[in-house]
Amino acid sequence: MSFEKEDEAVLHDKHSEYDGESGRITQVMETMFGDATYTVSFEDGQETGVPEDALEAVESEE
Repeated sequence: MSFEKEDEAVLHDKHSEYDGESGRITQVMETMFGDATYTVSFEDGQETGVPEDALEAVESEE
């Protein structure tokens, strides 16, 4: 699954202080290999260079 700017996602990275937290994707960057990495903003900071497989979509409650 790919993500778009402004999507909500949960970060799964045991090395990150934001592991298990949900945040908003604020930037999508494409690598020279065609893969996407993301910048995710959280309530108290942000994580950059996050690969797609470290993110899980947050289900919207509509």
